[in-house]
Amino acid sequence: MAAGGRTTDHRRGKSALFLIGCGWAGMAPHWLHESLRLIPALTLAVLLGGYSLRTVLRQVFGSLGSSEPAQASAPQGAEPLPAVDVVVAARDEQAVIGRLVECIAQLSYPQGQMRLWVIDDASSDRTPQVLAELQERHPFLQVLRREPDAGGGKSGALNLVLQQLQGRWMFVLDADADLQSDTLERLIPFAEAGGWSAVQLRKAEVNATANWLTRAQAMEMALDAVIQQGRLALGGVAELRGNGQLLRRDALLSSGGFNEDTVTDDLDLSFRLLLDGQPIGILWDPPVQEEAVLSVAALWRQRQRWAEGGLQRFFDYWPGLISERLSASQKLDLTSFFLLQYFLPVVAIADLLGALITGTRPTIWPLSFVAFGLSGGAILAGCRRPSEGPSLPAMNVWNLLLGIAYLSHWFVVIPWTTLRMALLPKSLVWAKTMHLGEEEESQIEDPATA
Repeated sequence: MAAGGRTTDHRRGKSALFLIGCGWAGMAPHWLHESLRLIPALTLAVLLGGYSLRTVLRQVFGSLGSSEPAQASAPQGAEPLPAVDVVVAARDEQAVIGRLVECIAQLSYPQGQMRLWVIDDASSDRTPQVLAELQERHPFLQVLRREPDAGGGKSGALNLVLQQLQGRWMFVLDADADLQSDTLERLIPFAEAGGWSAVQLRKAEVNATANWLTRAQAMEMALDAVIQQGRLALGGVAELRGNGQLLRRDALLSSGGFNEDTVTDDLDLSFRLLLDGQPIGILWDPPVQEEAVLSVAALWRQRQRWAEGGLQRFFDYWPGLISERLSASQKLDLTSFFLLQYFLPVVAIADLLGALITGTRPTIWPLSFVAFGLSGGAILAGCRRPSEGPSLPAMNVWNLLLGIAYLSHWFVVIPWTTLRMALLPKSLVWAKTMHLGEEEESQIEDPATA
């Protein structure tokens, strides 16, 4: 386990090199002869377009074999279910922590085989008092308290409890999570039958109907699950998403626990499990329900953290990612994902600058067309699937266009985050997302009209 609270200056040089490389890739074609300018982008578009068709568009037409997404059913045999520890790191969660504890209390899992651990990470609101009241009613609830200067962010909070767990499985939730009563009864047999070391539940936005922004996020979560299932089906890799992740405790310990030197513990752990030969699965149903952020400002803060953590893992683990520890299909999958998710947005900005400087036309548009086509196909495939939990947005022209247009925010977030990582030292902090609860959500105005 990495020590918590350390600065991450060692990543600044890698960020700067990545920024320079993307800048050169985006600008250089503008100085080529006009007949050659589109060749680099067209080449990548053909290669990545083929990858996209195999992972997503084939699912739209049901050519991956079955049109039904992966889902779990309650076990019918007499095989006893193993012990599981449900773990929640909570900081200032008075609005939602009570609802979560009551939700866990309603899970139909064998009595004595499940414990709930809540790590109160130096909350300054009424979270400690709420937890104390809940402990009086629910003996299965265990509460740990961290001091304000404990360090390590959310990873430090999870590591605090890790050594005290005894169950075979560790189920990590955010404080705003909501579950179906039979979630664990279906999830854990699915994980064990599939030989998975970890399983990520599909994330469903409980407040998808609040405004256009939450509706777009609901489509994005469906897109993410579709892409991950497609990647797995073709020999690629899947990744954890924090909320709703099931971890086999021995696999987690062998991979070093939670890294306290990263801003996204889930993305970091995904790569360490991958390099340790521990497979990660994806489950469509049942989903874990959560709150989508309600404002553009909150989305901006959240996505910067996701972008930074996503880049950190590639910068930190790239020697292992190109080694013999991964198969050829896994390397192809990760390369394609990296180019589309991180390389393309930065190159697109450099391409625009190159066009303005030289007075020529942008050259990266064929690759951008592939990226947005991939996104539209995944949104269409995901939102048309049968799904438990909150209803997914209807697939009409307007919602599809909204979902595609919404994803363009990554073309701003990724370049900005990369520039900031290259120029500024970073001290790790837990920049948590504020959870409001259903009552408060109903009182907030649509960001389009506020």
